[in-house]
Amino acid sequence: MLGLRQLCLFTLRRFQAQSLCSDLLLSQINGCTHEDEVFSLVGRNKARLSEKHVGIALNMLWQLQKKKPCLLRTSDYVRNHSQFLTLCILAENKVEHMEDELIVDTLYSILRLNVEDHASLAKVLVTEAWKRLERQVLLSLPALSKFALCLYKQHRHFSPIIGQVAHIVDMKLDSIQDIRILSVLMISISEVITECFRDRLLHKAEQLLEEMDEVHFNYARRILQFLQNVKLRYHPLLAKCNRIFLENASHLDIHSISHIFGLYEQLGFDSAEFRLIAKQLLSETIDDYYDPETFAKLFSSLGPMAGSKVRERLLVTAGHMAEEFSSHQVLMILKTMQKMKCRSSHPLKKMASVLHKHLESYHVLQLVKLTQYLVALHCQDLELFAKLKTLLLGYLKSSVIPADTAAIIRVLAMLPSFQVEEMIINKAAAVLPQCRLHHLNCIATALVKWNHHGQLHWQNSSELCAKLLQKLNDCGFQRLQKANNLNLLLEELPYVNGEWLEEVLNEESLAMCQHLMDQITWANILPLSFFLIKSDHRCPALFDRISSVTVENIDKVSQFFFLSTVSYSVRKDRALQILLTLSCVNMRFSLLFQGHLEAYHMVLLGHVLAVAGYFPPALITTIFNVSFLSKLDAQLKGSDLAFVMNLIVLMKLNRAVCLECPEFHIPWFHKPYCQRMFHNSTSRINPQRQHIHRMLTEILGGSHYSRISVLTPYYYEIDFECVLDVNKKPLSYMAQNIPLDGGGGIHFRHDIEDEGRKALPPGAQRIALEFLDSKAFSKDYSRHLKGEPAVKKRHLEMLGYRVVQIPHFEWNSMVLSTKGEQLEYLRQQLYGIQ
Repeated sequence: MLGLRQLCLFTLRRFQAQSLCSDLLLSQINGCTHEDEVFSLVGRNKARLSEKHVGIALNMLWQLQKKKPCLLRTSDYVRNHSQFLTLCILAENKVEHMEDELIVDTLYSILRLNVEDHASLAKVLVTEAWKRLERQVLLSLPALSKFALCLYKQHRHFSPIIGQVAHIVDMKLDSIQDIRILSVLMISISEVITECFRDRLLHKAEQLLEEMDEVHFNYARRILQFLQNVKLRYHPLLAKCNRIFLENASHLDIHSISHIFGLYEQLGFDSAEFRLIAKQLLSETIDDYYDPETFAKLFSSLGPMAGSKVRERLLVTAGHMAEEFSSHQVLMILKTMQKMKCRSSHPLKKMASVLHKHLESYHVLQLVKLTQYLVALHCQDLELFAKLKTLLLGYLKSSVIPADTAAIIRVLAMLPSFQVEEMIINKAAAVLPQCRLHHLNCIATALVKWNHHGQLHWQNSSELCAKLLQKLNDCGFQRLQKANNLNLLLEELPYVNGEWLEEVLNEESLAMCQHLMDQITWANILPLSFFLIKSDHRCPALFDRISSVTVENIDKVSQFFFLSTVSYSVRKDRALQILLTLSCVNMRFSLLFQGHLEAYHMVLLGHVLAVAGYFPPALITTIFNVSFLSKLDAQLKGSDLAFVMNLIVLMKLNRAVCLECPEFHIPWFHKPYCQRMFHNSTSRINPQRQHIHRMLTEILGGSHYSRISVLTPYYYEIDFECVLDVNKKPLSYMAQNIPLDGGGGIHFRHDIEDEGRKALPPGAQRIALEFLDSKAFSKDYSRHLKGEPAVKKRHLEMLGYRVVQIPHFEWNSMVLSTKGEQLEYLRQQLYGIQ
């Protein structure tokens, strides 16, 4: 009995000593300030390391790396150290004894240290965690989110284990109260969730963002990543995330700003306020970015919105640093130069010169993008294009992926002086049955271009090309006929454009959209609206459905959805505008003044409603306010194209309000802008208008009875003007001392300040004769007049004109095939003869 007691006491003392020693070792590991200290402890205590020591040591190695700037991290040194291999072997042997959190922490640490996904330890840790998930042991939400993030970093987006994680999240969603945990889980399971589950996640994210006073910008960035993963532009959540970025602006670095801009671009979202803040932050710290990685991100973020001096400085610096850029960074720079519409040849030459050494490192789609950028920037390096051609043809010969084949054929058609090989045509023919619509469109565009420019030189090339185009059309029809999901169809249609769509598939595509219109939801309104606008067809049934869905989901749709829907109604069918103007618009006005619409979107909204003849007082008075116009000016600076386009829209709105709503007392303040615009533009009268002018001269009795290309008050330009007295006889401009056109067909514009606006005799009437080409009408059989020509006619009538519009399809018809018939037609139009 006494011996047994002594044995128990000895065992207890030994256990206490080991625990004390272990706790001391754990404290020593946690107190390390350098990786070598960790490795030294591991080397001296291999035999005493428990699973906890091993996990904590690996985690400490990552924490020490994490404290260093990205450029100073030494992950390679850590991974290649002999004691790191020792830790990995020990961890692999002790994994079954590890606690749940320790397994996840260990997996996370080795992945952040850039251990390969297929490394033995990574596989063992994932397998053990999966086993515990199946046994419903690993149910701690923080551990689950960290494990899900590890799987996401390993690109296991469609793995069954991700499905298991998604199932647990589905069951426990109501209990998640931490936006950090939720945001990680959302991006990790985004590829394996249903639409219903997606909407529940969005609702939960909105709820948590509303409830929290402060949210770290990284959580909002993850939610943007989730929206991008599921290809959804959910404006309420986008707006909330944008607000978080604005509140945390002082904490954003160049990496975060660059990432946010990239997500915004992919989601089609724009925040003028965020752009202005980012521009200010980056401009103030422009001298701090001197290494290639951060400068490339600075260039891509700041370049498109910078002023001319900063742009020039960025371009010069990029040229000096060209040799230091990696292949990916060169691609970033060229992409941004294309956005900036760079006209400076020196930086482009520098980038082209360094590309020669990087070409072999690009994969096929990067080569495709690179070729696009160089062609768009008008690169003159023929040797570089020759190398690109060789590489692209090599990839094309070995390609088995239809998307890659179509992309290569599309960019080959962009190359200068390209001689088409028969192999290309054969390769295209082989992949046609597997191609999606936009891939077929790429191949069709290339074939038509090559055939038109005579680049097919082998025997029977034209016949072979014709057969291939027919096969291509058949494949397009078959793919449309098999479509049964509107969302999948809309993933393809927005990327289909050009003559092939218009001539071959347009009507069939619209018919299939109409067949599937019961599947229209708030989430697919935007791509559908864009496709309808691009198709230039009038589809009342589709528009009715879009309008009703928009009204039902007014709080979910973004300004892009809303403006696209309103714009489509205005451009296509005025009879279908009532629903939006009376329901959708009025419902949306309550949100306009809460900052939900950017200033330039409000101007666009005001314009499209004005085209419809609708002028909401609250919107108009808000737009034509000095503070609002100053805000608009600030938002548009940095983007020359956007600035010009929005100035034109604002001018049109200003003109419409002055003419149709004088009670608002809004002044016409665009006169100097219009004068500069017309003064700087030069054009020539096309032969058709010259022909019509000669006929007018013959009908009226002389060239002095009509004027060509006349500016009216409020700067409308009309093709032809003449004046008829009360007896419908023409009045001579020479008799009124009004100057006429010069010769040579030059497009002379008569300023409205000249004598041309003298008072007319009693009963006389000005005639404005307009020739309307195909752009003025929808392309369907109805040939419906679009909104812009309709509102021009309305405004000219307010200015005292009788407007005669000559549709191109009437003028070019067989009914008017002779000169005599055309003269009679013009005479009837001028004199109002039925």
